[in-house]
Amino acid sequence: MSLFAYRLMAAAMLDAAMYEGIEADRRTTVQAMSAVALASLAAGIGAGDWLGNRMVTLAVVAALAIITWSAWAMLAFQIGTRLLPGPETQADWGQLLRTTGFAAAPGLLLVFGVIPHGRGPVFAVVGGWMFAAMVFGVKHALDYRHASRALAVCFAAAVLSLAVAFAASALMAPGLQ
Repeated sequence: MSLFAYRLMAAAMLDAAMYEGIEADRRTTVQAMSAVALASLAAGIGAGDWLGNRMVTLAVVAALAIITWSAWAMLAFQIGTRLLPGPETQADWGQLLRTTGFAAAPGLLLVFGVIPHGRGPVFAVVGGWMFAAMVFGVKHALDYRHASRALAVCFAAAVLSLAVAFAASALMAPGLQ
């Protein structure tokens, strides 16, 4: 098994040591972005023919997933370091980028949305799992003592990033409204 695959599995299993390791290792940035790209691609595949055409759905959903994750990560960084820093919070953008990038690892399972009548349940369960991983990643990147602060940061960032996603979807696929 490759080191990248091992890191993806450990991140999906919310392995604290793995999150601390990827936070500190600048060399994992490309791998973290690869995790986001692969999860976004899996979302596009799992969405099937939601927009009528599989290729259109793949492109639109994958693009929206990347846009949403990017907004979520940036907002989590800004909220977590400026509005809700903990007493020990000393993080840079790269640290949060790496941990939240690997927090997208459960998103690889979104590909199973292609199972007949499985799209809704798969997207709901995996979405919750990704949210939990994001909270875990933010907690480690921002050196919070308790997950409650990371949960507040992730919730606020999620609400704002979903607004960005809905605005982007209106531009990319006007028929979704």
